[in-house]
Amino acid sequence: MLRQTYDLPGSPQLTVLRFGAAGTGKKAYLQAGLHADELPGMLVLRYLAGYLAELEARGAVRGEILLVPQANPIGLAQTETSFLFGRLESGTGENFNRNYADLSDLGSLSLAPDAASNVDTIRAAMAAKLAATAPTADGALAQLRHRLLTLAHDADLVLDLHADNEAEPHMYVGPALWPAAEDIAAAIDARAVLLSEVSGGHPFDEACAAPWWALAAAHPGLPIPPACLAATLELGSNDDVDPERAADQATALLRMLAGRGFVDGPSEQPALSCRATALTAMAQVRSPVTGLVVYRRRLGDHVRQGDLVATVIDPLGAETELLAETEGRLFARHSQPYAWPGRVIGKIAGEVPLDSRTGNLLSD
Repeated sequence: MLRQTYDLPGSPQLTVLRFGAAGTGKKAYLQAGLHADELPGMLVLRYLAGYLAELEARGAVRGEILLVPQANPIGLAQTETSFLFGRLESGTGENFNRNYADLSDLGSLSLAPDAASNVDTIRAAMAAKLAATAPTADGALAQLRHRLLTLAHDADLVLDLHADNEAEPHMYVGPALWPAAEDIAAAIDARAVLLSEVSGGHPFDEACAAPWWALAAAHPGLPIPPACLAATLELGSNDDVDPERAADQATALLRMLAGRGFVDGPSEQPALSCRATALTAMAQVRSPVTGLVVYRRRLGDHVRQGDLVATVIDPLGAETELLAETEGRLFARHSQPYAWPGRVIGKIAGEVPLDSRTGNLLSD
């Protein structure tokens, strides 16, 4: 294992763990904690790093695997209020998982009728663009975004490990990558798989994957494969830091890596227990009022359209019922039972796209 560090102005260093060797095969990139207050993935990658170190010592790592167990040292340092505040950058209010560079805008490309040659050409153009747009005096956040994208842009597999407030495991991935990513969803025992080509805000996984289908659409006569399978994995609830659970999830990811040829070893995975559905079919249960949230449905419950999901109670006034906009699985709730107008307090994975789901499909 090679341990590398990168400086960020005014912040702790970003640390990258490298296994295998560049240029000897495919490349995988896994990071955790981009939202620094989403904690389970950090422990999962710690266990995975240990497993990979053992395999590397036996010569059983194929190609190159990069792990970034704490991808956001800026957010991890935001503890001034005695509470870790890691979703948004405190100085600007910007989401750490938004506003990544668009690597589909590469100018004129000399492409060929050969897919492998085109992949090499596009990756070289991406690297050149990143090198030419490296931030200098734009602050730590811009430099962090640029560094992470530089590390991941040429990977065949990119997994961004997150968690939700109170949630079952689920996954966000592009339609062009499904069902090729089914083994990844099975590895985390996903209870919802949400498909979207453009979810809004340009998050990290789409910055890695979307250029490939955008370039394919721009050059319809040439073979441009989806050469980067990038996905966001939500491993459960934000505070689910449990060693046994983390070790199990790391083992499952290791089996997935074996199945994809990155390491030697067993690769069996359980069958996926859910179907993939459109992100536009996922209903966000929003409160129109301020008050205490009393949930009427448990995490994992199947609800029908019109079912009572929660009641928002004003301690000095009225009660407001929040009803399901669609039929599906309640796979996420908010861990803080207090709401205000516009607050998302639940997510339901439905089957039918909703007229209300347009524009930015992700929560801030």
